[in-house]
Amino acid sequence: MQYYNSDTMPAPLHIQNEGSNTHHHARRLSIADVTKEDLSHGPTVIVPGSPSVGSPTSTTIAETIALARDHLEHPAETQEPAVEFEEDSDDVSENSQLSNVVPDYVFGFDLDGVFLRGGNVIPEAKEALRILNGDNEEGVKVPYIFLTNGGGKTEAERCLDLSRQLDVAVSPEQFICGHTPMSEMAAQYHTVLVVGGEGEKCRHVAENYGFKDVVTPGDLVKWKPSVCPFRKLTDEEYANSKERDFTDVNIEAIFVFADSRDWASDAQIILELLMSKNGRMGTVSESHTEGPPIFFAHNDVVWSTSYDLTRYGMGALRIMIEALYKESTGKTIDVTTYGKPSKATFDYATRVLQQWRKDLFDDPAPPRTVYFVGDTPESDIRGSNEYDEHSESDWYSILVETGVYESGTEPRYKPRKTVRNVLEAVKFGMERERRRK
Repeated sequence: MQYYNSDTMPAPLHIQNEGSNTHHHARRLSIADVTKEDLSHGPTVIVPGSPSVGSPTSTTIAETIALARDHLEHPAETQEPAVEFEEDSDDVSENSQLSNVVPDYVFGFDLDGVFLRGGNVIPEAKEALRILNGDNEEGVKVPYIFLTNGGGKTEAERCLDLSRQLDVAVSPEQFICGHTPMSEMAAQYHTVLVVGGEGEKCRHVAENYGFKDVVTPGDLVKWKPSVCPFRKLTDEEYANSKERDFTDVNIEAIFVFADSRDWASDAQIILELLMSKNGRMGTVSESHTEGPPIFFAHNDVVWSTSYDLTRYGMGALRIMIEALYKESTGKTIDVTTYGKPSKATFDYATRVLQQWRKDLFDDPAPPRTVYFVGDTPESDIRGSNEYDEHSESDWYSILVETGVYESGTEPRYKPRKTVRNVLEAVKFGMERERRRK
């Protein structure tokens, strides 16, 4: 297995300034009222772009956070289809709510097990964000981003859901999920199999990334039901799956974007393609070296839900695929895994934070300290600790006890600080900065 380490990452699309015009045009949609259909319209909707798009701009991050907060704080005023914001308006000016952002430290957060557990908000989560957003004794705002291995939806849709759950506006510019780096592969592969997630959402994610020909397991089952003899498509799945003859179709790559909803059928299809001739269904390679490459959005073996015990996730599917491939061929399959603890995820986060500081504070240096808060020692803490070894910033790992990690046990990868929950993590980091000053 190899972790994906890239020096170049796809940047999110963003609201563009029109030449030298200093006005900022943006649709204003209420977080409380906006529907998922609205995500396909207007420049306030930000999704990862193709590799040709330039690197992210911090001014855009500042603007979109300000706009997103305005959506939450003034829902009654956000019904106009389009408005203009002057450069000296409260949303984006130096005197705005962003002007008192702390200049030298930030927070990075995992999501599941830190803010959410089984889709439910952890009790201390909202208070933690209120403090970061200025409800503290100094009245300062602390920048933060989310680095989650979860996915299965567009970054914009994930942020819409998260904003509603946490009652705090989250811009897609703050949000990095496991499959975000995969967007740069759209120029390399034409016909791809995308696995995991609910319904057609992962197909939509891949198409938003720029993949031209996206195939799902449902398409293959609709083509030949005997491909997966124990899986029966629902009426909705059958209607959404594409009618197509795959006899002469070469699938060039396999992308596992999100956790599988049907391990048996997905594994059956994945293994057939890995052992095929040039990714063609119904063929078998004698050398077992002609199949397409496979990429996983993350490598978390277990994850935290509302159930008392952890549940198996994408990393477990990877282990199963590797074991069955070796059992069938006698060979080891190489897979590429993104997400934490991959260096690529932390590289991307660093560039976003560094560019943000450059445009907001006119300082090209990365933040002095990044407090990274997670619940999984094997991905969150390991990734933060390993990245700290060569980063200009001090990546300070904090482990919470609200997710995968069980209090009282000895983690394989040791954090620099262990706390009960995300609220304690935020208070600890901010107090540490006060003492430092």
